[in-house]
Amino acid sequence: MEPATIQSLIYEIRGQRVMLDRDLAELYQVTTSALNQAVKRNINRFPPDFMFQLTDAETENWKSQIVITNSVNMGLRRNPYAFTEQGVSMLSAVLRSPIAVQTSIAIMRAFVALRNYITTTTTVTAEIDELRAKFALLERANEDNTAAINDLSEDIRRELDDIYMAIAALSVKPAKTEQPRQRIGYNVEEK
Repeated sequence: MEPATIQSLIYEIRGQRVMLDRDLAELYQVTTSALNQAVKRNINRFPPDFMFQLTDAETENWKSQIVITNSVNMGLRRNPYAFTEQGVSMLSAVLRSPIAVQTSIAIMRAFVALRNYITTTTTVTAEIDELRAKFALLERANEDNTAAINDLSEDIRRELDDIYMAIAALSVKPAKTEQPRQRIGYNVEEK
């Protein structure tokens, strides 16, 4: 039995990963009614956190997610039972056949593989989110730096303009006025 096949039969309902009675019956090679009868004979082994029956809304939601060419009811006379990982492990004790034991082992491995995959995916997703946050922070810092450089460039341009204006003002020769020069030296009065 391929783990991928089993994993495709694991659904998330009410926040728990579960398998439905009809899928389990097919894997255990028994009828759904035989599986449910074995469970009812040993109901004390299946508390609500091991097994629960889907509501009408949950059943409709589940049916809408599956592409079926069969009848509208998919052969369902009642809402299916959902078994959590613990409930599935309890089924092998209730069914007591070599096929049940081997099937339970394969199903447990599929649950573990799925849990490991989800853990790995969650870790990778968290790392990607962290990298996205850092990238956004760097983008904001880059925008701030670009704005500061533009402001600084504008200030420097203004200061350079002021320097060029001052140099230009200094390089202009003052206009010559035609006034007689005073003589240099001592003034000696003639007697």
